[in-house]
Amino acid sequence: MYKAVGQTRTLGQLCELMITVSSNFATNLLVEKVGVENIRATVHALHADGVNVLRGVEDNKAYEKGMNNTATARGLLILLEAIAKGEAVDADSSRQMVEILARQNFNEAIPAGLPPGTRVAHKTGEVTKIHHDAAIVYGPHPFVLVILVRGMAESKDSAALIAGIARRIYQSAE
Repeated sequence: MYKAVGQTRTLGQLCELMITVSSNFATNLLVEKVGVENIRATVHALHADGVNVLRGVEDNKAYEKGMNNTATARGLLILLEAIAKGEAVDADSSRQMVEILARQNFNEAIPAGLPPGTRVAHKTGEVTKIHHDAAIVYGPHPFVLVILVRGMAESKDSAALIAGIARRIYQSAE
């Protein structure tokens, strides 16, 4: 995205980059366009109050003041359930969200623990010693799975842990 500075991108293209490759630049452009208050109002309307957006990302001044975006597993689960049920905004928008989430490029966590070919629509997140994956898993018995890991220095280790948990959950749902 940084290579495209000065060029035009659609909101759909920015959403794609934000989700599939975790572009912080695309995220910040979308947060600026939509507005933090509108994001918060939407999250609240969906009863996913465990997701708290205060600002864009990579804002070191806000970070130093303790102004951090936060998410709970429950809040993310509620958002993904609304998307999966076609109720996030409307059925067509929810379907488009699922399609973007299904094109996620980082598949070392939840998808890695599932049988090959299992369709997964998910969003990952990773910063120092924090690794998350939140997914709609389209197996024989579809389900939403959110795994938040904190405190593991190596992302390959946390990805393996998440994949192992996903495998066990998937097997228990069979």
